[in-house]
Amino acid sequence: MKNEDFNTEESDELFEHHNILVDPNQALLRIDKFLLDRLPNVTRNKIQQGIKDGFVRVNDKNVKPNYKVRPQDQISVVLPEPPRETELIPQDIPLDIIFEDKHLLIVNKPAGMVVHPGFNNWDGTLVNALIFHFKNLPEMEGNEGRPGLVHRIDKDTSGLLVIAKSELAINKLAMQFFDHSIERKYLAMVWGEPTEDEGTIDVNLGRSLKDRRITAPFPDGDFGKPAITHYKVIKRLRYVSLVECQLETGRTHQIRAHMKYIGHPLFGDKTYGGDRVVQGTQFSKYKSFVDNCFKILPRQALHAKTLGFVHPETQEKINFDSPIAEDFQTVIEKWEHYVQFT
Repeated sequence: MKNEDFNTEESDELFEHHNILVDPNQALLRIDKFLLDRLPNVTRNKIQQGIKDGFVRVNDKNVKPNYKVRPQDQISVVLPEPPRETELIPQDIPLDIIFEDKHLLIVNKPAGMVVHPGFNNWDGTLVNALIFHFKNLPEMEGNEGRPGLVHRIDKDTSGLLVIAKSELAINKLAMQFFDHSIERKYLAMVWGEPTEDEGTIDVNLGRSLKDRRITAPFPDGDFGKPAITHYKVIKRLRYVSLVECQLETGRTHQIRAHMKYIGHPLFGDKTYGGDRVVQGTQFSKYKSFVDNCFKILPRQALHAKTLGFVHPETQEKINFDSPIAEDFQTVIEKWEHYVQFT
């Protein structure tokens, strides 16, 4: 909750975002833990920093992170920016559309673009662009505020998304995602060389019990939801490999979490430990080469390459393919050159 996190002009004014009256039966509980359950999409570290910066007040007084919340406490969260409105703002952002008809369009999303507005990303998203270029896009029930969307990919993943333009399309496409008949293939660069040329990872995934920002594997099936990823090694590059991943299910960070689980985190993936030298020596020339690759590709090496499904109106199977993003392709070529000449 530091000021620089909010990307706003400097201001001495504070705006109230949350006002919480503690329940009369509330047991004594640290305020950071108390707020973690009540503030959406905020990490405990940010809450603690916000308390230290004076953005969290109890009974109109600043407190420390270890303050114990008491019954009838009045907690206010104030920040140096106005609360966000839920209204979607159309923005003239270019879209790379590779197919369009009256029912749907296929968009090639660049890395760095968030799919829909949310915490810390209220504009500049794919949805902001969609509602500028297209009117009256349908919304799935329970997915209000995300017109046209039937699925999404991570901010720093590039590649294909299908967008519904009609009620027929959103219903038919949602059903295909539900019954796992949509074909989605991704190209990933992972650390190391998988032992088998191809395989299936069938391990439950869910929010980590230790870090809410991370998707964790639950191999015993005691937590999480079923998640299945089929993978095939496309090219072995000694210290890294190009792998095609086909999703059978669509859990948050599925490929990233599954590949980390089998010991091959995605190259450049900060969240899952791929942003350091995982395979290979630590001698300076090699480390310098890897660091240079990280600079060219400052994100996880993942591209949603192909998409296949039954057209909602014609009932014909259609397939789409997208070129690998330029930063990813450049790093692939650098690794190919490196292993060939070293």
